[in-house]
Amino acid sequence: MLQWVGVLLVGAIPFVESYFGSVVGVLGGLNPAVAIAAAVAGNIVSMLIVVLSAHGVRAKIAAGKAPKESTPRRQKLRAAFDKYGVAGVSLMGQTILPSQITSAAMVSFGAQKNAVILWQVISIIIWGTVFGVLASVGVSLAG
Repeated sequence: MLQWVGVLLVGAIPFVESYFGSVVGVLGGLNPAVAIAAAVAGNIVSMLIVVLSAHGVRAKIAAGKAPKESTPRRQKLRAAFDKYGVAGVSLMGQTILPSQITSAAMVSFGAQKNAVILWQVISIIIWGTVFGVLASVGVSLAG
């Protein structure tokens, strides 16, 4: 039970997320399905907190303030958002930035929070599953 909670917490950490969280769980001896589920759950919970917070902040800030200047990373993410939309950035955005930052940025760009949540959940599940399965195969081959 403690390992499960540990993997859940690891999955919630930006830059670790579901993909490395599932690997940590598998390498820690958890059943791959449990490791993947725990890492995915932790990542989804942290992403939801960030998206819902960003949505609330954006609503308050957008009511009367000019947008501030973007950083180079934010500009790169904005260009990807404009080109690929919510689905594309959600599925591939984790190669640029963590899902929490990517999802908050998309909401700040004006994307619908429900679309961001849906596609981020799909992305988190896919990335966590792929890395968890690869770690499981690697452990099987090594053992």
